[in-house]
Amino acid sequence: MGDRELMRASDHERQQVVDRLQAALEEGRLKMEEFTERVGLAYQAVTYGDLARLHADLPPASPEDGPRSVPASVVSPAVAAKGSAFADLSAPLKVLWTIWLVAVSINVVVWVLVAGTSGHFIYPWPLWVAGPYGAALLAVSVPVVHSRRSRRVAAPFPHSKEANSPRQLGS
Repeated sequence: MGDRELMRASDHERQQVVDRLQAALEEGRLKMEEFTERVGLAYQAVTYGDLARLHADLPPASPEDGPRSVPASVVSPAVAAKGSAFADLSAPLKVLWTIWLVAVSINVVVWVLVAGTSGHFIYPWPLWVAGPYGAALLAVSVPVVHSRRSRRVAAPFPHSKEANSPRQLGS
């Protein structure tokens, strides 16, 4: 094992690995179970070697090292602004929004059927299903989208001069 693999990793480097794993999950390279297990191990990692094992079986993340595709974490702000807010959500939040949408849709369909067959206006009770839960999801989703977009703008490229400084390489 090299000297670098024995060096202690920082919180920022752990987060970079988690972001890389998130990108691999979104690309379909990891299953949700693998992703959650590896994320847990990434946050527990102590050294660079611990982190390297978590993504050794994934293709390189930077355009310099491998394919010409650009990982989601290095997309420019102009490109990011073109995508929907739903695209910036984490996988668990996407699942929660999908469940919310299905539940609200079923309730609205039932309400329309009951109102249509009864012949008179019925109180719009699906609002009580959609409103509070939708507001709670929105309150959680907005900060997540904001932090992901601001992190994407502020994060240096993985192979920039700052990322390869002698201080970080142990020279």
